[in-house]
Formats: sequence, C-alpha cells, structure tokens
Amino acid sequence: MSTKKSSITVTSIISDFKEITKMRLSLSVVFSSIAGYLLGTQHVEVYTLILLAFGGYFMVGASNAYNQIIEKDLDALMDRTKNRPIPAGRMSVNTAFTIAVIFTILGIATLYVINPRTAMYGAISIFLYTCVYTPLKTKTPLAVFVGAIPGAIPFMLGWVAARNDFGIEPGTLFAIQFFWQFPHFWAIGWFLFDDYKKGGFFMLPTRERDKATAVQTIMYTVWTVLASVIPVFGFTGELKLSIVAAIVVFGLGLVMLYYAIQLFKKRTAQAAKQLMLASVSYITLLQIVYVVDKFIR
Repeated sequence: MSTKKSSITVTSIISDFKEITKMRLSLSVVFSSIAGYLLGTQHVEVYTLILLAFGGYFMVGASNAYNQIIEKDLDALMDRTKNRPIPAGRMSVNTAFTIAVIFTILGIATLYVINPRTAMYGAISIFLYTCVYTPLKTKTPLAVFVGAIPGAIPFMLGWVAARNDFGIEPGTLFAIQFFWQFPHFWAIGWFLFDDYKKGGFFMLPTRERDKATAVQTIMYTVWTVLASVIPVFGFTGELKLSIVAAIVVFGLGLVMLYYAIQLFKKRTAQAAKQLMLASVSYITLLQIVYVVDKFIR
C-alpha cells in the first residue's frame, strides 16, 4: 500500500513539475533554438547544443512558473487553467517561486557559458514575458505584441549562440517568428474566447471575435509568409534559402493562409482551432525545411 502511495506521489510531483514549467511549450522553444543554432553554426558542437537545449528549457520554464504565480487567482477562474498546480492547491507559491528562481539562475548561467550575448537575450526574454507581457494581458490587447518579442527570441537565439553576434541573419529569424505569433495567438484567443473572458483576458486585437480581427489575422499571416521567403532573394547575409526550399515554405504558407481566410469566412471556434494547428505545423516544418536546405545545398 505504501509503495502505491509513494508511486502516486512521485508521479503527481513529476506531472506538476511538467505543468509549472509547461514542458511541451518549453520543448518547442528548445526545438526552435536548436534550429537557429544549426542554421548559424559552421561546425556543430554537441557540447554547445546541449547547453543551448538545457539553457533554453530553464529560461522558458522559469518564465512559465513566474507567469503562473502572477496569474494564480485568474487561472482558478478558467476551465483550461484551474487544474494547474497552484490554483488546484497541489503546489505552493513559495515552491513555484523557488523553481522559477533556480531555473532563472541556471538558464542565464548555462547560456552565459555559450557566450554573454546569448545569456543577455535569454534574460531579456524572461524579463519581458514576466514583467511586461503577463501584467498587460488583462489591460490591453497590445500584450500580444509585447509577448511576441520574447516568443520570437528562441529562433534567433540559436544563431547568436552559434556566432556570438547579432546581425541581419538572426534578425530575419526573429522577424519570421515575431509575425507568426499574431495569427497563432489570435487563433487561440478566438477559440478560447469565452474561457479567457472569465479571467479578464482579451487577447484579440479588437477584443471581439469579429471581421476586423479576422482581417488582421490574414494580414499578419501574409507578412509571416513574406518574411519566411525573403532569404531566397539574397538580402539576408549568410542566411540563405534555395529556390526549391522557398517554394516549399511558400506552399506551407499558403496552407496557413487558407485557414486564416477560412476563419474570416466562418468566424467559428472550430475554424480558429484549425488555424492554430496549421500555424504550429507551419513554424515547425519551416524550421525543418530551413535546416535541411542548409545541409543539402
């Protein structure tokens, strides 16, 4: 009996740890960082790659823990978040704060070992997400704009980790993921509108699921696709894209644009969810295409 209780306790602790650091989101950020590193590096160093993976996870995990501490009372009001460790009473604020602080220190220190610039951008990401984006979420839809900045850092962070420099190349990677954030999060804000409303969050640009929001979603999708194919024209330094790869990326973009247009036509939660899924597929496949194209070119 005691063994069973112990097993359940250990399982629940691991589950809550994964939840407080948003493991799936953190791993997707690590994936973006590694893609950026592979694009920027001339010689893959496994040691640097490991440091980047752990440092990236620590940083995103810290940001998510701080976020859940700040929003604990609001999380308790929403169906999608009320079972998180803090509002559900399975984890104390002090425990979550301890995890957040330890992850912050480990994240910055790990990235600093790679190079100081990488650590600096990592620290900026934590600060903007925790101290600017999170408080703004209940005050203005412009919070999505602010949140898009730390959300776009991981892709470029990998390049900076590889080159210890910031230029047109990581700037382009930043721009791609920056513009992508808007249709992605507006789609989430659309199909979770009623739940967000319970917590006082109005993530859509007009605060409503209306035509104007859908139009802006289409516009930012177009800008995302345009930013994604710019490297094929040779304007982005050492960040290059072959014609074949650009066609593939453009095709992926047309799929995402199709779902953005469907949201405009239907304006339903289901259409928004389909756009969200399409956006996740787009950014993941784009990063894979970019990396594969570099190594086979």
